[in-house]
Amino acid sequence: MPVHATRYLLVAVLTLLLFGACKPTKNAQTIIDEAIEAHGGDAWQNKRIEFDFRQFHLTLKQQGGRFTYERTHSDSAGVRIREVLTNDSFARFLNNKPQTLDTAQIGKYSRAVNSVAYFVLLPFKLRDPAVLAEYVGESQIGGQRYDKVQVRFKADGGGKDHGDTFVYWFNQQTHTMDYLAYSEGGPRFRKAINPQTVGGIRFQDYINYKGDDKDTTSVGTYDKRYEANQLPELSRIEQKNIRVTPL
Repeated sequence: MPVHATRYLLVAVLTLLLFGACKPTKNAQTIIDEAIEAHGGDAWQNKRIEFDFRQFHLTLKQQGGRFTYERTHSDSAGVRIREVLTNDSFARFLNNKPQTLDTAQIGKYSRAVNSVAYFVLLPFKLRDPAVLAEYVGESQIGGQRYDKVQVRFKADGGGKDHGDTFVYWFNQQTHTMDYLAYSEGGPRFRKAINPQTVGGIRFQDYINYKGDDKDTTSVGTYDKRYEANQLPELSRIEQKNIRVTPL
């Protein structure tokens, strides 16, 4: 082979190798945006979402960047408890009388309300400004291919638990959020079940699997542990009597 032909061939091979090495990774925000569309897009905005979760009744309102989450139930003595969380306040009422709370109580009760709302409003909540999303690779669960996205939160706007790590598995075909895991409050892996669409919004129940309480750093590997049947089922997360109405 002539020298110049060999040189051109070498350049072509090196170019192909360089192109392969520099191939851009998938964009986490694009994957999240596709999932949001698959779950209803903006259908959750300007809506009143109501549902029953265990002994609680919850009402979630989202409008123009403002939210109001309300949780009501009765305790064992028949006292009616109503808790209301907004962007900038939390209030608790016992039989319609406002309760005086200290800082620790406000934190405890508001996190309990926000936690339920957060999971119900996934993947929509992954567009919050405090979200730091990173694509961390592909995975296979139950014969399906998934894109895996890790989420952490900025200290500013990320709440008390901004140091938590969440991992989400998005189906490459349907773009739905089929699995998730998180590190704090007891490491957990959740599998979405019983999808239903109400008011244009996709709602999902979950099977809740228990992780290793002594290791909060490996939730990103829970897909492999789930496939190997190494995660015991802990509970079911179910929303019942869902209603969606315009505000």
